[in-house]
Amino acid sequence: MGSITLKNVSKTFGEAKVIPSIDLEIHDGEFVVFVGPSGCGKSTLLRLIAGLEDVSAGQILIDGKDVTAAAPAQRGLAMVFQSYALYPHMSVRNNIAFPLKMAKMDKAAIDRKVTDAARILNLTDYLERRPSQLSGGQRQRVAIGRAIVREPSAFLFDEPLSNLDAALRGTMRLEISELHHQLKTTMIYVTHDQIEAMTMADKIVVLNRGNIEQVGSPLELYRSPKNLFVAGFIGSPRMNFIDGAYAQSKNARTAGIRPEHIGLSKDSGLWTGRVTVAEHLGADTFLHLDVEGIGPVTARCDGEFGAHHGDKVYMTPDEAKLHRFDDKGIAIKA
Repeated sequence: MGSITLKNVSKTFGEAKVIPSIDLEIHDGEFVVFVGPSGCGKSTLLRLIAGLEDVSAGQILIDGKDVTAAAPAQRGLAMVFQSYALYPHMSVRNNIAFPLKMAKMDKAAIDRKVTDAARILNLTDYLERRPSQLSGGQRQRVAIGRAIVREPSAFLFDEPLSNLDAALRGTMRLEISELHHQLKTTMIYVTHDQIEAMTMADKIVVLNRGNIEQVGSPLELYRSPKNLFVAGFIGSPRMNFIDGAYAQSKNARTAGIRPEHIGLSKDSGLWTGRVTVAEHLGADTFLHLDVEGIGPVTARCDGEFGAHHGDKVYMTPDEAKLHRFDDKGIAIKA
């Protein structure tokens, strides 16, 4: 079991209220991602769940048991940090086995658990190596292996891929997602990277200044953001926000349209603009345009569209995919 419930949880450092008050329900077996900009409180919230920080008010329950005052070791959780925190003088085998040895587990049981974890993480051939002989991705897998052998009720990941290059991050995203499918254990994953959130999560928790802006599946947040913050944070490239006459014509203070929901033509369209920057990525091209009467707009098109700096381009937004927001930045329902 691995359900986690937060009831009116807050955290204050001196006069600074980092987490004003949060209620959250995480169900057993879910892969939940905390996402938001730097300083939004996502790592602090994870540390509160882990017991590495004391809550200022509220309750934390794990499988229905109040653990608010419990020590980290008594919560049945395992944490994987951004830094691998491996012992450099120990082999991979001994690094993975370390928490079990500290718990004075039987040697045969330790060997079995380490062997199983190594098989799951494709580390069997590296068990006798030291961390200095491994790649960054392999070292991160060792850190995950050390968590797996503890058989926790939930795994807590604090930006575990931040130290890896782009190619390794992509690989490790797939490996952690596959690990979740194999273990079926609750996972809470902290990241500032919304692409990681969108590709890995069952449920995303979007945080801003210590508050939960929205909770939902990746597609729910993409299709129906509740406010301007979520709309601008989820999606890459970010949503275009348009004020003025166009927004007013749609009975909104601000209109939002995603780059992929703008049709492009070299002949005709609702808007006319000039290309300021063209980012050619192969299959896709992102065009940054200065649009008459609208302002800056980003559009996503097929990589073969063939527009360049200074070209005139015509655009037509898909109004069925238009988002509307009121003067408080709250989404207006259709």
